[in-house]
Amino acid sequence: MPEEPEQKREWRLRINYRAITQNMPFILFLAVLALIYIANSHLAEKKVRRINKLGREIKELKWEYLNVKSELMFRSKMSEVSRAVEPLGLKELSIPPQKIELQKTE
Repeated sequence: MPEEPEQKREWRLRINYRAITQNMPFILFLAVLALIYIANSHLAEKKVRRINKLGREIKELKWEYLNVKSELMFRSKMSEVSRAVEPLGLKELSIPPQKIELQKTE
């Protein structure tokens, strides 16, 4: 049992407050480095989340582009155009168009 107080005293001798105060700038430097490391990891996570969000948005916009493109291709077919303008009274030509040529007079 007498050994326990010696161990406690030995522990107190290891904690030298003078050494701690002399090394305070180094301790503060390590604390600042730790804060910078934490902030950097947070910023990196935030950027990764934003990149993933933008990637999903790009995919959605690509799907929308392909959908609109296919719809345009479908609506620009001659049969669809003629069906769309039928209520206006316009009809498809039954005879081919003719070229009109003017004679030059000299």
